[in-house]
Amino acid sequence: VAQVQRAEAAVGKTSLTDAVARNLFKLMAYKDEYEVARLHSDPAFQQRLRDQFEGDFQLKFHLAPPLLSKTNERGELIKQTYGPWMLSVFGWLARFKGLRGTAFDIFGKTEERHTERALIQDYRASIEEVLRSLNADNHALAVDIARLPDQIKGYGHVKARHLAKVRPQWERLMQAWRDPIQQTQAA
Repeated sequence: VAQVQRAEAAVGKTSLTDAVARNLFKLMAYKDEYEVARLHSDPAFQQRLRDQFEGDFQLKFHLAPPLLSKTNERGELIKQTYGPWMLSVFGWLARFKGLRGTAFDIFGKTEERHTERALIQDYRASIEEVLRSLNADNHALAVDIARLPDQIKGYGHVKARHLAKVRPQWERLMQAWRDPIQQTQAA
């Protein structure tokens, strides 16, 4: 982000830096199984539930664990309902977050994780390419490119659907970036 800030300073603006900071964070902060487990096993989360609900309530979790779930006709994981016993599973799983990205990370081998990690690299490569020829005339197009991840929402198959819609737009904007005549037209 500091590299973007330095390059954009020459243009006298900050919107590209803001967009890159927000969207790179968004891409890097994806919710994997370890993070979901950490969030649900956090004592503060459980206290908020007790504060919000009275009486004898029971938690049910609607999840589609990639290693256990069946798929529908479109190949999307089907959510299943799990009871309150999942809180202990979440606590156990959260302790294994140190496995993230290692050879022992069984969740890291899924297509979804590979896609999320590749997306970070693709985004960084696009931003690095943009910075090499950033100027006042193409700044608006650079910001449009940097904001593309804003359109990638959701998790699992929902995220994959949004990404499939963004990819052609991403390619079109990068092609426009590479063609100086199109740069001002695309923005």
